[in-house]
Amino acid sequence: MNIKLVLAFFLSFIIFSANASDLAREKRLADEIVDSILDGDPVYLSDGKHKFLSIYMETEIEKPKGAVIIMHGRGYHPDWKDVAQPLRIGLPESGWNTLSIQMPVLNKKAKYYDYVPIVPESFARIESAIKFLQSKNIHNIVLIAHSCSVHMSTAWFDKTGGKGIKAYVGIGMGATDYKQYMAKPIPLDKIKIPVLDIYGANDYGAVKKAAPARLSLIKSTGITLSDQRIVKDADHYFADKGDALLNEVNDWLSKLK
Repeated sequence: MNIKLVLAFFLSFIIFSANASDLAREKRLADEIVDSILDGDPVYLSDGKHKFLSIYMETEIEKPKGAVIIMHGRGYHPDWKDVAQPLRIGLPESGWNTLSIQMPVLNKKAKYYDYVPIVPESFARIESAIKFLQSKNIHNIVLIAHSCSVHMSTAWFDKTGGKGIKAYVGIGMGATDYKQYMAKPIPLDKIKIPVLDIYGANDYGAVKKAAPARLSLIKSTGITLSDQRIVKDADHYFADKGDALLNEVNDWLSKLK
């Protein structure tokens, strides 16, 4: 039996199987955090079928550099304390407006293969976020995604070409679950804008093992600003390392024109 063919068939099956995100859980997450947001304002955007929570924060600097869309990791929310919150609150201090958006979620026990079928649900959310910022006359837009949202955002790039996005930051790229292989390689060679691949020194083994291959794909585009960085002592979730992550992202963004 050809194991690769069996795996390909299985992945194709789950990708095209009918499935949908857990809107009830998403609402519970929104209800839990919306009243506790201290920095920024809750904004409900629409993906064409449902409204989803986002948090918008404007810089106090007179001439903003642009805006950053932040996509949290699997099962979290736009104000997640370990990645989303440090970035959405910290980047405005350097002149960036931030829009942290709720991504599709499933139940707490859901794994990577469970999320593969709902990846396309994220596309309309990304585009809604871009349109929201453009409606405010902001056109220098950077997309930042962590973990599961890397799969979602790069699939969106692969399908649409990424119109409206000027630069991309992928945090903890290539994370899945034990013995669950990526349904499709991350198409970094097809993203024709500056890319930052950033991960923790203590990240998952799969993320670290594939780092050289990711860097090769990034460099193959010939975009000199694209880079790969490692955050010292950080794990996949950057627990207690939010400031270090922010500093690295901020430094890279400062090099963009």
